[in-house]
Amino acid sequence: MTRKTILSAVGLVIASFAVLTALNYATAKRLYHSLTLFNESVIVENFSNMSDIFETVEIEKTAPEHKFGQAYQPLPKTYLYKGEKRDTENFLEKTSTTALVVIRNNDIMFENYYRGTTESDRRISWSTAKSFLSAIFGVAVAEGHIASLQDPVTQYVPELKGSGYDGVSIKNVLQMSSGVRFDEDYGRFNSDINRFGRTMALGGSFDDFAASLEKEREQGEYLHYVSIDTHVLGMVLRNATGREIADYFNEKLWSQIGAEDSALYIVDSYNEPMVLGGLNLRTRDYARFGKLFLDNGQWNGKQIIPAKWVTESTTPDAPHLKPGKRDSSDINLGYGYQWWIPENADQEFMAIGIYDQYIYVNQKAGVVIVKNSANINFMDNGFESATETVEVFRSIVATL
Repeated sequence: MTRKTILSAVGLVIASFAVLTALNYATAKRLYHSLTLFNESVIVENFSNMSDIFETVEIEKTAPEHKFGQAYQPLPKTYLYKGEKRDTENFLEKTSTTALVVIRNNDIMFENYYRGTTESDRRISWSTAKSFLSAIFGVAVAEGHIASLQDPVTQYVPELKGSGYDGVSIKNVLQMSSGVRFDEDYGRFNSDINRFGRTMALGGSFDDFAASLEKEREQGEYLHYVSIDTHVLGMVLRNATGREIADYFNEKLWSQIGAEDSALYIVDSYNEPMVLGGLNLRTRDYARFGKLFLDNGQWNGKQIIPAKWVTESTTPDAPHLKPGKRDSSDINLGYGYQWWIPENADQEFMAIGIYDQYIYVNQKAGVVIVKNSANINFMDNGFESATETVEVFRSIVATL
């Protein structure tokens, strides 16, 4: 072997080592950020900069920006909760609010950003993204790509045969009633949702993760929140339409509602979007989506989401889905097609994400409220902050 050949071989080894080191560094960095993502000292910054931590796909803003009017007024100083008068500003502080936008009809009534964040931050949706996925799913149903919600998901995604989703109807997956075994405890290291998070950090397939889940109970009888149900809906949508989700999302929704900035979707190693919680948007763009549902799926006179789908999505249609205390669930809120319905709802529904992300829609009052947060105590007392947040929103509506 010549000296030149030896040097070339050494150079190749060094180059290969450098590439592997870089790849391992990127993986190690993602893992580190995943494990520290919710640390109190960095959570606010992380929630506004998820594209610096995870791989994302960008859905560019293409249509002219829809402009809101301005009719600012202050928030109510107090609200009632459990018969006790409480301070609104204190509530916003204790729930680590980072943004609050209130819209009535087409006017911004209140807008403020907190904890060093600004209006241009693209904030992580967490599970409010589920309601976005549901919206474009309804378009696919109307277009005839999906014949019936009673069809089993395996009719469209045969890769799920033999899994906990085998034979489960699309409707039961939409309504978080799949019967699949899943531990959504964010505070337990080895819970299913945290295992999913490590898949995102270390690399892997969301599809494979969904196929690994098993059945726990009969479908259609119990409201059990399974975030991966939404990913399965994404698999159905992808196969039924023959389209990439990001492209379909852009055509059917994002390019239609006058967004002011591009959207970012966190993706897995195969570039599949994290439809269960990986959207990153400006707060006013969350409000635009809320306004779309406020107006029964219409935007500037054009029907973007079928009105029938909006109604069905926000109407619990079985006893185990209705809000209030019930034997079949430990959740007091009601559920539709990836939307939550509060107790004693009067034309109200919500998209909710962990750490207190909200898109609250009150059709009777013509109001949308978006709250972004980084509340590390969101699970305390059986998610009591969700119940209290509804009362804060209702007090805001009452003053408009």
